[in-house]
Amino acid sequence: MISLNTRDSRPLYEQVKDSIRRLIIAGAMPDGEKLPAVRELAGQLAINPNTIQRAYRELESEGYIRSIHGKGSFVCAARDADGGARRAELLKQFDAAAAELMYLGMTAAELSARLTEGGNSDD
Repeated sequence: MISLNTRDSRPLYEQVKDSIRRLIIAGAMPDGEKLPAVRELAGQLAINPNTIQRAYRELESEGYIRSIHGKGSFVCAARDADGGARRAELLKQFDAAAAELMYLGMTAAELSARLTEGGNSDD
């Protein structure tokens, strides 16, 4: 489900993009699933179709979806995704977060254990 928050400081296209990305990562939108048409989703969310188009374009550049001219946009399997730029961005964020956590007293072993557990605990 895509939700928009008018009080969020992020632009609407980023909110749409992040919502779709979360659905893909969570498995709610499996590989090959067709995304709603731009105009259809814009109508459902009551926003400009250009906003949806921009979100789809960025998701495609990040490797989460692929567009086929005349057929629509589809979820792209992670193994098929290029995602190099997105991966680099996330690793940069990860490194910064890990450095700050270590500064705050977390050990490398604790960070490693967290990764092994999947990071699902709410410490």
